[in-house]
Formats: sequence, structure tokens, C-alpha cells
Amino acid sequence: MQAYFDCGRFRFPLGPKARPLVMGILNVTPDSFADGGRYQDLEFAIARAEQMLEDGVDIIDIGGESSRPGAQPLPLSQEMDRVLPVVYALRDFGVPLSVDTYKPELMREALVAGADMINDIHGFTQAGAVEAVATSDCGLCVMHMQASPQTMQQAPRYDDPVREVTHFLQERVQVLQAAGVASSRLSIDPGFGFGKNLEHNLALLRAIGQISQALELPVLAGMSRKSMLGQITGKPIEERLAASVAAHVLACARGARIVRVHDVAATVDAVKVWHALEQQD
Repeated sequence: MQAYFDCGRFRFPLGPKARPLVMGILNVTPDSFADGGRYQDLEFAIARAEQMLEDGVDIIDIGGESSRPGAQPLPLSQEMDRVLPVVYALRDFGVPLSVDTYKPELMREALVAGADMINDIHGFTQAGAVEAVATSDCGLCVMHMQASPQTMQQAPRYDDPVREVTHFLQERVQVLQAAGVASSRLSIDPGFGFGKNLEHNLALLRAIGQISQALELPVLAGMSRKSMLGQITGKPIEERLAASVAAHVLACARGARIVRVHDVAATVDAVKVWHALEQQD
């Protein structure tokens, strides 16, 4: 694996002594499954970002279109209206800004506005997506998703989820590299909950290290408050803090280098404790 993750204006070490990064979720949508509508107004989004900074966040991930199961696509102009003002407002906050989008036009505009990373749930498969990011210096997260948010959880099916997800990520990474994207700009996401049932999700969680080694790239894991944790614990979304923190610490233990979460403060503390213990070995 490369020694660093290059993320626009920022560079993060990835060596064995480096602590896994905590990416904080900032949804500027009215309908996201965990915090829809809470940070839709710009002033509330800025206040939330300030709180995440205080809590020790490493990267802020801004999303303008919900990707919860059953969510409908959002018009480009509406997504731009939600996301770009937030990027402009936060670009001098001192941490990388990631934009969660699959639309090439927004990728380009977000990078102009000051974004340092593009996080694409479609794995840069949309026409023009690779070209939108290839010549920049932004970090990229390539995610796997079976089907689309509208249908992905209706009947997800795999013969071998680890093999199939790994193959998809390898293929997309090869396309990006062929377009001139340096490996140091890349991270990969198995896509927990995106076209997977509980069995699939647990298989991928166990195999994070295997997936990372196969591609020699850092894995980003995002399980925050997701239904897989509700299935395990029987708890509703608002009561999944402990499960979310546990899942992400386990992901770090399995080899994840970035965890994407709603609960920044609790996750940062937990990852710091785990990392401190690991450094004693």
C-alpha cells in the first residue's frame, strides 16, 4: 500500500503508526435516513462543521442527495444549490472537504469551489465521471453498490460477495489509473448496506484487510447507524451510537484506514483508544 493518501490540499500518512481517519457526515438534505433536514440550512451546516472540528474530525463529507434505500434521484441543479454554498463556506476550515456525488457536473463545480475529495457511490461509472476528476489532485473514494438506491435492498444477491465486490473495485481502479489518476489519490469502499443483506455486510466487514491487500489501497468503511446494525441490536436509528462506534473500531482492527460516521466525537475517542493499544504491540 502507498505511504500516503493524497487528498487535494492535504496528505495523510497511511503507515502502521498512523491513526485511521474519521470522516464526518454532513448531509444537507431533507430526507437522509439518519439526520435528514437537520443541517439543510447553511448556518446549521456551518455550525455542525464547527462542532465536528471541535470533536476531532479528519475529513468532512458533504452530501446533497440522499442515497438511503428507496431514495429517488435529485435534479442536478437542486443538488448543486444544496452542496456548493456549503463547500464555499467551509473550504478554509483547515480539513479536507469531500463531496458525496456521482454527477460529473457537480464533481467539477465542487472541485472549483474548493473540495479536496470526491466520494462516488457509483464508483465513477457514470458517463464523464472519470474525466471530471482525472486531471485534478483530489482524493477519490470508489464505492461498490449493487443496483441503485431505488432498488438495491429489494433482493441483493451474490455468489461470493467478497470476490464480486473486490472484482468491481479492481476494475474501476484500473479505469481511473488508466486515465492518469495516481494510486496515492485512491481509496475504496465495499459499500456496506448498498445492495447487501446482513450476511453480505458481515462477510465484507471480516474481509476488509483482504480487500485492501488485493488492491493495495486504503479501505473506507461506512456503517454508521445503518440497518445492518439495527438488525443485530434491534435498536432504532437514534439508538445505534454504541453499535456504530463498535462497528467502526472493528473495521479499523480489520484494516480500514478511514471510517465515515455521524457520531464524530465518540468515534474519534474510540479509535484513539484502539490505536494507542495497537501501538504498544
